[in-house]
Amino acid sequence: MDEPKAPGPKPKWWSRPAAEKRTEAAADQAPPEPVDAPMEERVPEERAPRPLHEPDPYSTPPYGDPGPWAPAPPVQHPVATPAQGTHIPPGMAQAPPQTSGMAQAPPQAPGMTPPHGTTLPPVAGPAAGPVPGQSAPPPMPHPGMTPPHGTQVPPVTGEPHQGHQPPMAAGTAPTTQWGGYDPWTVAAPPPAERKTVSRRGAWLAVLLIALVAGCVGGGIGAYVERDSVSGGVDVKLPQAPVEKEARSPGSVAGIAARSLPGVVTIHVRGSSEEGTGTGFVLDKRGHILTNNHVVQPAGTDGDISVTFNSGQDADAKVIGRDTGYDLAVIKVDRVSGLTPLPLGNSDSVAVGDPVVAIGAPFDLAGTVTAGIISAKERPITAGGEKEDGSDVSYVDALQTDAPINPGNSGGPLVDRKGRVIGINSAIRAADEGSGLGGGQGGSIGLGFAIPINQGKRVAEELINTGKATHPVIGVTLDMGYTGDGARVNTEGAGGGAPVTSGGPGDKAGIEPGDVITEVDGVRVHSGQELIVKIRSHRPGDRLRLSVERDGKEHAAELTLGSASSG
Repeated sequence: MDEPKAPGPKPKWWSRPAAEKRTEAAADQAPPEPVDAPMEERVPEERAPRPLHEPDPYSTPPYGDPGPWAPAPPVQHPVATPAQGTHIPPGMAQAPPQTSGMAQAPPQAPGMTPPHGTTLPPVAGPAAGPVPGQSAPPPMPHPGMTPPHGTQVPPVTGEPHQGHQPPMAAGTAPTTQWGGYDPWTVAAPPPAERKTVSRRGAWLAVLLIALVAGCVGGGIGAYVERDSVSGGVDVKLPQAPVEKEARSPGSVAGIAARSLPGVVTIHVRGSSEEGTGTGFVLDKRGHILTNNHVVQPAGTDGDISVTFNSGQDADAKVIGRDTGYDLAVIKVDRVSGLTPLPLGNSDSVAVGDPVVAIGAPFDLAGTVTAGIISAKERPITAGGEKEDGSDVSYVDALQTDAPINPGNSGGPLVDRKGRVIGINSAIRAADEGSGLGGGQGGSIGLGFAIPINQGKRVAEELINTGKATHPVIGVTLDMGYTGDGARVNTEGAGGGAPVTSGGPGDKAGIEPGDVITEVDGVRVHSGQELIVKIRSHRPGDRLRLSVERDGKEHAAELTLGSASSG
């Protein structure tokens, strides 16, 4: 179809096709112009100015002469041709050429483009007319000519572009020669590719959002809760600055500071059992005093290790031990910087004196507890696991309420001057009847320590000879006697004499069946108490006894003998 022709002068194009030569035959076949066709106004041609240089033989693209200084042609805005043709002014309609043998086309409405397009003048050349004897070829559209059935355009909403466009006749199908393509229509951009999200990704996104929301909500809630509790104000409590004030030497802190470097933790491992205890340094040669029941699990081939308060470890070996006194001495070698603890005098201790106990209860090294001396000369026996009673220990102990627990055994009990006055050895637990060593019930404020006077003597003997001596009176006691006092047995052990001939008791006039009721003016109520009182002295000490025979009491004096522990 033809483009609608705008009224007014015809635009000038700088590059036009060359005028075609028309033959006479073509001129004869050209249809006459309608008389009523409006004459195109002729515009006098202006004389082109002469260029200042020779003409370009190749012309200047894209418009050719006269040169690049020529003005650009007006921009032409093409308009889509309607499907029913282009409305033309009245009188411009042309009848299509009649071909012999063909049915005559129905008359065309005035002012409308013919169905087969607008007829253009024939092109000059050899193919201007039909060849005799051959059928006429189908008419070829002239370049730029509207296709026979018009150009299909999309439906236009609103008012028609130009003129009246009659509706398409019923039953007439629109042509699809051009496939609905409009060369003047801007192609719509392709639809954006829709990105699909997998269900798993969606769930992950939801979980992530929920997590972030939970964290933010929790933080806000915590902040609001804190503000609601503190009233919206950051609370800062007053606090004293760090003080570097030195502690008094007699305070618990001062005593602990001086004593801890000389206290050690002992770990023992034998073939069948192991244990933990405490000890303290006696001298710079590496001798350490502890309880016999602490090192006993090592036996003869076990391992003993010592850990100092500084964290230094060292292996130790047994120098000597005594079951009757429940004391042992071990030694470490090649250890420098040892801090021996000073020894006090247990005879100077008074009930109520403040004391400090140091040890490793339940392997908690360097534990410091404080208390007082609750009692003195408390007769305590420990051991007795063997049938012959050879493992029984007899202690004339110091009683203290300073907390002592399993693991404290062998540790020092020091006075307010930091001097050792006892060796922590036993507790009375709530779940047991009596005895040293105690169970695992823990302290109930009944702790017992071997007086340092006894410990010092035994330690010296163990270091010097490897054995300890026990003071004896040379009699065998009836341990089953239930009366008040200690009764001499009527039969000796293994069928021997109950009173050793020539011994301290025999020399003092003690006979079998006598009951000893006092030692140096102190009442004794059993055989165990008599042994404890005797072992609190050294061999060679003189004792004054009260003896009851046949209901009568008389005094007796004797000098303690000696018996080896080995």
